[in-house]
Amino acid sequence: MGAGHGHGHAGARHRWRLTVSFVLIGAFFVVELVYGLISGSLALMSDAGHMAADVVTLGAALVATRIAARPDATGRRSYGSYRAEVFASLLAVVMMLGVALYVVAEAIGRIGEPAEVSSGPMLVVGGVGLVVNLVALLLLRAGAAESLNVKGAYLEVVADTAGSVGVIAAGWLITATGQTFWDTVVALAIGVFVALRAISLGRQVFAVLGQHVPEGMDAAAVAADLAALDGVRDVHDLHLWTLTSGMNVATAHLVTVDPKDHHAILDKARDLLLRRHGVAHATLQVEPADHTGCDELGW
Repeated sequence: MGAGHGHGHAGARHRWRLTVSFVLIGAFFVVELVYGLISGSLALMSDAGHMAADVVTLGAALVATRIAARPDATGRRSYGSYRAEVFASLLAVVMMLGVALYVVAEAIGRIGEPAEVSSGPMLVVGGVGLVVNLVALLLLRAGAAESLNVKGAYLEVVADTAGSVGVIAAGWLITATGQTFWDTVVALAIGVFVALRAISLGRQVFAVLGQHVPEGMDAAAVAADLAALDGVRDVHDLHLWTLTSGMNVATAHLVTVDPKDHHAILDKARDLLLRRHGVAHATLQVEPADHTGCDELGW
């Protein structure tokens, strides 16, 4: 029997934030790419490459929120298309790692080689980029805590913000010292930073796709709370996972003392899972004490 059928779609609530950020970063990407080519700065070009990844990631996140909110007309997606947002987050991880590897490889290739870098455009474009990224950060920050999809976009922009700071730092160091190797050093640092953020997000994405117990939830504690309900003798076949951000799911078998208490037990179990453990949808099977057969399954 299902309990807690009211689904909340965290990503859809923040679609406008993704849209505004997409427009801002998309416009600035063109500017940064042009001036990166003009100045010859690897730090500026690496940040432009990361901006390109942002544009793709934000676009995918926007598409994913629409797909996730679309009702299933095929009858084959019993859970809807909510996982589209998780796959968009996975794309963000792939894009971030790709940019990081490219930047690090280019930076290593430049070591020991003379390079002509114009610091003026670096300082100006880096400053403008910092402002654009800060605006996008403020927009996405509110949704990052609720949606893994928005969090992927948010972390992309965090890395971009660090990239803009790096570009400004590289421009200032080149101006102050006359040494262009600072451009390579900063580009390498940006690449490593982006890779670390990508790995962190990737671990969360794979935890959802692997149907791990939701972060911050203790399966043993959930089972103990259900077993402690009046009229419940035992709890087995408990499964907990995240469908998409803000939508935790559970299934469980509850062994009861008195079959007459089934309705009351379902209501109490539903309220407990929702209020104490944040489970938005629970499918509960209530069984009499003499029911057999469930233990035959090995999973």
